[in-house]
Amino acid sequence: MGILVQKFGGTSLSTPQAREHVIGHVKRELVNGYSLVIVVSAMGRKGEPYATDTLLDWAVQNGNSLPDREKDLLMSCGEIISATTLCSLLQMEGIPSTVLTGAQAGFLTDNSFGNARILDVRPERIMRELRDQKVVIVTGFQGQTEAGDFTTLGRGGSDTSATALGAALRADMVDIYTDVDGILTADPRIVEDAKPLAYMTYTEICNMAYQGAKVIHPRAVEIAMQAQIPVRVRSTFSEGEGTLVTLQEGFNDMQNGGIVDRFVTGIAYVSNITQISVDCPDGNVGGVQLQIFKSMADNGISVDFINVTPTGAVYTVFDNNSEKAISVLQELGLRPKSLSGCAKVSVIGGGINGVPGIMARVVEALSSQNIQILQSADSNTTIWVLVKKEDMVQSLRSLHAKFELHR
Repeated sequence: MGILVQKFGGTSLSTPQAREHVIGHVKRELVNGYSLVIVVSAMGRKGEPYATDTLLDWAVQNGNSLPDREKDLLMSCGEIISATTLCSLLQMEGIPSTVLTGAQAGFLTDNSFGNARILDVRPERIMRELRDQKVVIVTGFQGQTEAGDFTTLGRGGSDTSATALGAALRADMVDIYTDVDGILTADPRIVEDAKPLAYMTYTEICNMAYQGAKVIHPRAVEIAMQAQIPVRVRSTFSEGEGTLVTLQEGFNDMQNGGIVDRFVTGIAYVSNITQISVDCPDGNVGGVQLQIFKSMADNGISVDFINVTPTGAVYTVFDNNSEKAISVLQELGLRPKSLSGCAKVSVIGGGINGVPGIMARVVEALSSQNIQILQSADSNTTIWVLVKKEDMVQSLRSLHAKFELHR
């Protein structure tokens, strides 16, 4: 057998009971003959002692003046605690193991502290430890600049560490362990009959992640896709196989021993967004459109759901950026219209492209519930609709039912 990368998130390590499940997964794969590289996140979530957000709160309570470089040093502590804790538990079980920081594991990054990009992964130290028959535990979310400074990789950074290591080590598989049983067709907190998916393509899961599903970070998926490393999203708390993510096309999902042919794989959403529309004066439409989007960029306002027309532009921003965005436009002499409290609902599937009638079914599902579509757009694998936030839950449920994703 080859190399297997296992990544365990904060909830997988936050309690003694959870850590027992982690050790069980490690033992199983050692029995299966794999050489193991384990990537860990900081333990727990905000409010728990070693969580990353708790560490950041500590800095806020103590002057709130920490420079970005030093803040990355602070944020690196949580993963080090997780890694050394797991190492101790494995050693107690008679499993030889060692801990490497992101720097020691070979992660070279740029110097964008807080959201560094990986420039290279040099895994020679990991390979030496694997040849010595050790389980190698790597602190996720971390890297190092050429100058030797610690960096962190931003939100979802441990997922990115795991798939980057999988690519560098040419691993057989990367297992991402979370607190859910793989990828579901929709958010189970909203759609009660959401079902786990046995298979997804990289493109589908990337779109699900970008459109609001928070099971795996899209940067991590993109790295795995480029290297063609299979990824499984699994639950720490069960022995289930979870969702396998590969290049395989065909939008087929194994269910109860058979194959279900799916045009649509899942439904996702992003809430708390504001729609902004601007009518451009005659004679200089292109120049005004350039002003609009350049002003958003210059003020650090992320825009989405962009429709540019011969007479103006329509786009969305997050609600917490809407006042600033409107003020910037007014300073340009424009008169923007805005609608806050919206939600973007996404219908995602590798089988959408070239299939007649998908948009008709979207409109039928929403109009049957008297839900107004404020804006729409599509790509080869996704159809987006903007609705009022109060219509979001019913939109998700009606679209999930319309495309029979509960089957």
